[in-house]
Amino acid sequence: MNCESARKYACLSAEITSLYHEAAVKIGVSDTVLDILYVLCEQEGQCLQSDIFRLTGISRQTINSAIRKLERDGLAYLKQGEGRNTLVCLTEKGRDFSAQKVRPLFQIENKIWSEWTVDEQERYLLFTQKYRDSFKKYLHEDL
Repeated sequence: MNCESARKYACLSAEITSLYHEAAVKIGVSDTVLDILYVLCEQEGQCLQSDIFRLTGISRQTINSAIRKLERDGLAYLKQGEGRNTLVCLTEKGRDFSAQKVRPLFQIENKIWSEWTVDEQERYLLFTQKYRDSFKKYLHEDL
């Protein structure tokens, strides 16, 4: 990838992130709350708090603050899991909110994927994973 292509990729990635921010604003939540609700929807309404950290890449402090906000708003609650694990669970209100506000994002994403051929989907995933793996490698080697 030449420098121009690298910048183009960075700009496209930032634009996509900006679109998810726009979705969060339309829904009336922060980007972090949207990320948490998104993960919870993917996980059928509950998952380990540690999985939210891992899947979103957001700091523990930021996630914890957002979870407290979800609790205050009556959208989620914490439940003790096995050992030291803590589960984050959607309340009924949280499930309803997510069904109305977050699930439509899944529908948009599914529309996009359905417009692509299977080969395009596989190539996109392959190259994105390759980029991620190389970035991780060079980040550890060069910084």
